[in-house]
Amino acid sequence: MNKILVTGGAGYIGSHTIIELIENTNYTPISIDNFSRSHKSTLNRIKKLTNKDVLNYEVNLCDLEDVESVFKENTDIVGVIHFAAFKSVPESVSDPILYYDNNINSLLNILKCCDKYGVNNFIFSSSCSIYGNVEKLPVTENSPIGIPESPYGHTKIVGEEIIKNFVKTTSIKAMPLRYFNPVGAHISGLNGENSLDKPNNLVPFITQSAAGILGELTVFGNDYDTRDGSCIRDYVHVTDIANAHILALKHLIESSTSSSYAILNLGTGTGITVLEAIDSFKKVSGIDLKFKIGEKREGDVAAIYSDSSKAKELLGWECKYNIDDMMQSAWKWQQQLLKK
Repeated sequence: MNKILVTGGAGYIGSHTIIELIENTNYTPISIDNFSRSHKSTLNRIKKLTNKDVLNYEVNLCDLEDVESVFKENTDIVGVIHFAAFKSVPESVSDPILYYDNNINSLLNILKCCDKYGVNNFIFSSSCSIYGNVEKLPVTENSPIGIPESPYGHTKIVGEEIIKNFVKTTSIKAMPLRYFNPVGAHISGLNGENSLDKPNNLVPFITQSAAGILGELTVFGNDYDTRDGSCIRDYVHVTDIANAHILALKHLIESSTSSSYAILNLGTGTGITVLEAIDSFKKVSGIDLKFKIGEKREGDVAAIYSDSSKAKELLGWECKYNIDDMMQSAWKWQQQLLKK
């Protein structure tokens, strides 16, 4: 059976993508995850949802010999989806060498093995953070790359450049996917974000505040030039993001006309304010979530949202889930975590 190697398969987006691979393709996913930023229990959740065991290799992607052993053992890998990376912005600022060492060397080792073992389809987990402070909305793939606000963001820029130059000298086709704000959980509420990193976006702060894990929620600024004064972001359901990887993979493997390198934005194209997101949570949960208004945070832009028409045109990708679905699934998942 043709296999798809998913690095970071026990992570947030990686685990949802494995679920989609099992349920919606004929490919067999295998995973590399050393659980340095994830939990082994994620694999049990995947099995509960799909009734399938997923083979995981608990190896360090920065160890080329160990990575190569996975490719040697699985000669029927036809594609790689590379999620594995450290992703905490504050940690990357305090320890940049850790991030450059891990995120860049792991990418290089995977690319070396793809080239050596003839795996010609490669999808890279990138980020909208590479755009920085944008002057024109919505953001397209041709929007200027900004000055990265963190070493984490810089590793995504460097990663894209490495891949772009790499494919010029090989038979590999690659597609970096630039996510906007992945949120939510599997629609069942049985799998979601359970990172060892501190939450870095709004939705986990909302659900953890509602669950009493965190203190009162803070909205950072209410006098931005937006419709209600709070920041606007493009929140996209994690299952929609996962589905985009399936469509991208099929495109690379099955399309004889696919280019060797194509970048795609993944967002809903609709900006949601912080206060609108809170209102959505209140509606679906029935909880009157209290919050306070704090000072603006340094580096926060007033608004950013995506033009994802290229993904629709090339892949036929469209988002199925709205902000209420995102909040409802995230709250279901938070309630599952409270049971543990």
